[in-house]
Amino acid sequence: MKEKRKYKRVPMHMQLEIESLYTSGEHEGMKLNEKILVTNISKTGMAFISSKELPLNHFFNAKITIDEEKMFYSVLRIVRKRTLKEGYEIGCEFVGLANILSEYIDEYVVEVEEREKK
Repeated sequence: MKEKRKYKRVPMHMQLEIESLYTSGEHEGMKLNEKILVTNISKTGMAFISSKELPLNHFFNAKITIDEEKMFYSVLRIVRKRTLKEGYEIGCEFVGLANILSEYIDEYVVEVEEREKK
């Protein structure tokens, strides 16, 4: 099967906490307080496993930690979900990510690819 994504996704194991979800017109978001495990990341988005089903087209704020030196805050939008035995796989896209921050992800992708070659 041919890959349709623009940018390669690489494995990532990071804990992420989502306190609330919101839509663009909402003043107050849906409270969640969900701890999740990020499974992969790319320049345009990331995927994670959640025990709760999350609504499509909702946004959340996230702190993304690549390593000890590279960390940034971003807004993500939920664009897909898939039911799993252990919960839900949620796919998100970065919203308005600055170029300098997307370079952190590019560097991480290269590091992972180099480790996989060894």
